[in-house]
Amino acid sequence: MAQAQDGAGSVKVWDALVRTGHWTLVICVAVAWFIHGKWHEWLGYTALAVVAVRVVWGLIGPRYARFGQFVHSPALTLAYGKQVLAHREPRHIGHNPLGGWMIVALLLTLAGVCASGWLYTTDRFWGEEWVEDIHEGLTNVLLTLVALHVAGVIFSSLRHGENLVRAMINGRKRAPAPGDVE
Repeated sequence: MAQAQDGAGSVKVWDALVRTGHWTLVICVAVAWFIHGKWHEWLGYTALAVVAVRVVWGLIGPRYARFGQFVHSPALTLAYGKQVLAHREPRHIGHNPLGGWMIVALLLTLAGVCASGWLYTTDRFWGEEWVEDIHEGLTNVLLTLVALHVAGVIFSSLRHGENLVRAMINGRKRAPAPGDVE
């Protein structure tokens, strides 16, 4: 399916819901890291709601929002990783295979952080050290994944001469060229 192209040679990749959800999660995680109490809890609930919407959107949303478009088999992802190491990876219009799995890891980990945080507020699990340990451990995993995600965005932006942060703001990327993967 061809994408709508504008006069400047760009294509619409990420829709408003994907972009809004992405930046809402950035804000929720960043602010929740620095504050506690009721605001921390509400940021967690907001983040969990955004994750739930993103999962549904990943099943029914437009082409580049769908998990089926960017979550590839382990074999294809490994082959892509080898291409990256050999400096021969193709540019992807949507998420590349490593980026696709990063999205899955981020969503699952954030869901775990939010769910464990919620459990800690319930009467049954209030004060349970193991729940707090899980919440803190998953938070550390999340922060590591975020750092790897940012590094991957910088790496891919430099490697392919494309500002991926701007693309996640305006939803547009450079039009496909020969050798690019849609």
